[in-house]
Amino acid sequence: MSTYRARFRIWRGDPGGGELTDYTVEVHDGEVVLDIVHRLQATQAPDLAVRWNCKAGKCGSCSAEVNGRPRLMCMTRMSVFARDEVVTLTPMRAFPVVRDLVTDVSFNYAKAREIPAFVPPAGLGPGEYRMRQEDVDRSQEFRKCIECFLCQDTCHVVRDHEENKPAFAGPRFLMRVAELDMHPLDAAEEVGLDRRRTAQEEHGLGYCNITKCCTEVCPESIRITDNALIPLKERVVDRKYDPLVWLGKTIRRRKD
Repeated sequence: MSTYRARFRIWRGDPGGGELTDYTVEVHDGEVVLDIVHRLQATQAPDLAVRWNCKAGKCGSCSAEVNGRPRLMCMTRMSVFARDEVVTLTPMRAFPVVRDLVTDVSFNYAKAREIPAFVPPAGLGPGEYRMRQEDVDRSQEFRKCIECFLCQDTCHVVRDHEENKPAFAGPRFLMRVAELDMHPLDAAEEVGLDRRRTAQEEHGLGYCNITKCCTEVCPESIRITDNALIPLKERVVDRKYDPLVWLGKTIRRRKD
């Protein structure tokens, strides 16, 4: 097993401020960035704060920015960097710093609570739900999300404009709205819930300009933009501007 000495610059600080600190640390073949962070904690910086859990790319805990790109540290191999390259680790920029590489992501949980849950169809009991396989497959892609919030971090609507946060749910939760709106058994409209209207008016779908930055950083390779956000935008436009849809809604109202 070969080893070499790598140079790291890691942001150290708290809400009051901080700075990048230089470290030189041993790297072994096959290691990932999180391995190096653990070695630094064990040998040079025992007070370095970092959030992690599974170290297998499934819990989403170790999100950070590696050389300015939102990544999971446990899934970023050291072999992708040149041996003489300085690797810079900073906390996710879109969220408030707690300490060092740990950020306060409670914004995301607040947004999750704003989205009404799946509404079961009336008259169907457990075991009676039936769906086409293509509908199952569509929902299954979105359910691969591990809530690492890298898509939220890289989305410039929240990353560069703090003032947008109250009105914008972000790609992770607009994807959830899209999943529910596409679900063939969701009976939201039967209880007076219009998911397409709330996507636009309450969750800020119109702020998204489909740059696909969220898709590019997703560690689960979910096609957030193409398969969730764009179809949801198309459904919103159909509902709001399509004259045939408007006519159909008007006729139904007159019958009532």
